[in-house]
Amino acid sequence: MRSGLVNLESCETYHHRTFKRCLPAGQRAVASHIRFALEHLLTKYPPLIGPAPVSPQLYRMKKHPIMAGKMSQSVRYLVFDIESVADPQLVSKLKYPHEEIEPNEAVRKFRDELLEKSGSDFIPYSYQLPVSVVVAKVAADFRLIDLVSLDEPHFRPHVMIDKFWRGWHVYGQPTLVSFNGRGFDIPLLELAAFRYGVAIPLWFAIKAKTYEQPRNRYNSEAHLDLCEILTNYGATRISGGLNLVANLIGKPGKMDVQGDMVQDLYEQGETERIDNYCRCDVLDTYFVFLRTSVLTGQLSLEQEQTIVGETKSWLQERRDHPAYRMYLDGWGDWVSPWPEQ
Repeated sequence: MRSGLVNLESCETYHHRTFKRCLPAGQRAVASHIRFALEHLLTKYPPLIGPAPVSPQLYRMKKHPIMAGKMSQSVRYLVFDIESVADPQLVSKLKYPHEEIEPNEAVRKFRDELLEKSGSDFIPYSYQLPVSVVVAKVAADFRLIDLVSLDEPHFRPHVMIDKFWRGWHVYGQPTLVSFNGRGFDIPLLELAAFRYGVAIPLWFAIKAKTYEQPRNRYNSEAHLDLCEILTNYGATRISGGLNLVANLIGKPGKMDVQGDMVQDLYEQGETERIDNYCRCDVLDTYFVFLRTSVLTGQLSLEQEQTIVGETKSWLQERRDHPAYRMYLDGWGDWVSPWPEQ
């Protein structure tokens, strides 16, 4: 157990965890969702006899009262995005081991070679480190609870990685929601956890049945990759990516920063600008998540539009933040083609 975490496994009053521990490893993902349903029912209809089970959130609030306000709503989804840059020392050591070359110059040389070879200077994720990780906490009713940038303003890679995976564990393994996260963000987060010695056994669940493991491509209860949903798991591709689908529903998409600018911005010391870009990407991903939930029948169009309006108000209340101000300046309302009933 890493420092700062409450050892829920040893808490005798935490009946859900006891129940979950009795199950075979392969059924733990199912147990998490059973637990979530039970917590909802017990909140709405308290038991007639005996103490109510204590959720991880309530247990942590008792131990750390300062967290009570932040965790009063149960987090059901974590919508996230990361920005990353090349690790100069790693590139220099592995790509040019026999050349006397400065690490930053090694990165520039590698980018030039990639550009000449493939038409893109994007360095593979295996050579990269995260420089911004932003997470939106979303409730079961799809409403935004909070949006946070991990380890701001320091943006230390090892701390961001630890906070991301610890947060996923502490909140009860909520569904991760991304856009193309299976192909980039998640592999980078996993490799960084490997690099920094961060254990994530519940994510790998190596003793579980393959189709129940959170990393399984089709386990959308563990990780909902919106790009996978919209392309039928790679049967086609969306030319234009997140920028395009965000614009289809009136949201800003890419504004003053593009993904291929992040490396240069980082070398110029523009970490805050990178983080603001990441925040805006998470907002785009969240709104695409809402519309995808309409597409898949989890929300009605009317419910989605209500939540969109509430989220706009949430952003307006925080307009002093440069990322939210920029996002609101680029805001567009989706125009319904359907005549009012």
